[in-house]
Amino acid sequence: MKHLLPRLRAPGTLPHKVLDKPSSPAYKALMTCTGPARSRRARPAPLQTHAIDDLRFIRETMESAASFTAVPGWGVVTMGITALASAVIASLRPQVVWWVGVWGLEALCAFAVGASAVFWKARKVQMPLFSRPGRKFVLGLSPPIVAAAVLSMVIYRAGVFTLLPGVWLLLYGAGVVTAGAYSVKVVPIMGLCFMFAGIAALLCPPAWANAIMAAGFGGLHILFGTIIARRYGG
Repeated sequence: MKHLLPRLRAPGTLPHKVLDKPSSPAYKALMTCTGPARSRRARPAPLQTHAIDDLRFIRETMESAASFTAVPGWGVVTMGITALASAVIASLRPQVVWWVGVWGLEALCAFAVGASAVFWKARKVQMPLFSRPGRKFVLGLSPPIVAAAVLSMVIYRAGVFTLLPGVWLLLYGAGVVTAGAYSVKVVPIMGLCFMFAGIAALLCPPAWANAIMAAGFGGLHILFGTIIARRYGG
């Protein structure tokens, strides 16, 4: 008789399981996959992109490690010769204005000779003048030179002319040392010698100023310019 009695169920229960109920057409449309599932993994970059990045990194590394080899040895020698001639001309008259004027013209002449020689050697060694090593060389040399020019005007207006040789040699040497960090090894050594000459000019009697200028801007330029020209291609 048990099978004839209706099966009792607990109050609140459903006659059918929820998942047994057939889904509506709208529900099936939402759940239907319209295309292949996308992979959650990022797509690898093309091989060509990696190759370009590697080449760019290698080029930048080589440029950073390269030295500025366009320092003109014979141009530096020429600067030394003009400095010796200026020392002789400056000694012809005792006036301070004459001495300052002669060495001022020598500075302009040396700048013109040096810039032309750098341009010539850069073409010879096939190095772009404004490459990364070239820009670093110029940025290392320029600030001390600008500082020397400003201090020269201040010293001239103050009438303390005895400081000029030491300031010129010391700051020029500092510029050559900083610029030489991006060039061949002999360049910063030359800069240190100029700095020692500047210290000597500041400590020695004023009567020695012209001789120290000749030894520094003349002798050191000729000595190290010859070394650069023979070892590093002119």
